[in-house]
Amino acid sequence: MPATPTAPDSREERSFLPRGLSERETRHRRRLLLVIAVMLLLAMSPVLVHHLSSGIGTLLQGRDHLWIICLVALHKLLEPVHVVFHVLLIAGIIFALFDRVRAWRTVARTLELVAARRVDIDSRLAVAAAEAAVPTALIHVLDKSPMPAFTTGWWRPSIYVDGSLEQHLCNAELAAVLAHEHAHVLRRDPARLTLLRALGCLFFWLPALRRLSDDVADDAEVIADDFAARGNPVVLASAILAMAQWRNSVSPSASVVGFQRNAMLDRRIHRLLGDDWAITTRVTRPSLTGAVFGLLLAWTSGLAVAHPMTDHSTHCTHSRMAAYEHLFCLVGHDDTSTSDCPHDGDPG
Repeated sequence: MPATPTAPDSREERSFLPRGLSERETRHRRRLLLVIAVMLLLAMSPVLVHHLSSGIGTLLQGRDHLWIICLVALHKLLEPVHVVFHVLLIAGIIFALFDRVRAWRTVARTLELVAARRVDIDSRLAVAAAEAAVPTALIHVLDKSPMPAFTTGWWRPSIYVDGSLEQHLCNAELAAVLAHEHAHVLRRDPARLTLLRALGCLFFWLPALRRLSDDVADDAEVIADDFAARGNPVVLASAILAMAQWRNSVSPSASVVGFQRNAMLDRRIHRLLGDDWAITTRVTRPSLTGAVFGLLLAWTSGLAVAHPMTDHSTHCTHSRMAAYEHLFCLVGHDDTSTSDCPHDGDPG
């Protein structure tokens, strides 16, 4: 009976990697998760802190100036910006739901168009599954699938392979491919990556977040490669190259999952061949700059609107000026004046 597979990210499975590369990849993955967590926290906090907590408003109660900046004028100026972020949040929720439902329907329709069947116990695929310690109950064979092999399913992930895959790969390569897909099942990658992509759609105004999610998806492929490469990584590299050239009569122009980027394909192959390959990211400088600017604007507007708009009749020296003119109301003036504030009264 085949041995039960161990965790997909165990250190022994990465013994073929050059010294230091495994540690660099581990640090890279931790940084990715940390940056994603921080970005999500910063994107959600301004709205949550403003509406779910009165601590900021209490802290700012009675404080009408921050150095030379008039907090009342800042509130007036940034209140429309804060409203825009509320609209973006609602639009993001709608977009995320639409995108995930569309993805689910695409997969469902694809599976409906092709005939799925169980693995024949006398087939080479069954022999390869036994060699890779993959339960045949998880494997579904498709006729004319747009992809040679993939894993899908939220709660019960399943492996789908094209029926003609046996004609393109040897037994060892078939076993490596099944082991790779089994790693996705064990890690529940379909659910994890779907959640990340939903968050990327939710905060669509942060393109860097979607690119970071794509980096996590790339690392999911690499981790599955490590799991499947136990003992003979060259065999898996050969199988990946064969599937990268896959063209199917159902959709000759369809791209194969995991092979859309030449850089990613090169990374996977060279790692398996024992080369010290550079770890790249999809995050670009413009996307990172846009994320920093967007998060700063979200936080600044959220904190400004958290300032309580009560009676400010004695807080400044200006009278009846526009908010942008009143932003630096202490410049050259005495803070003890009792002139009326142009922003007196309710915020409307």
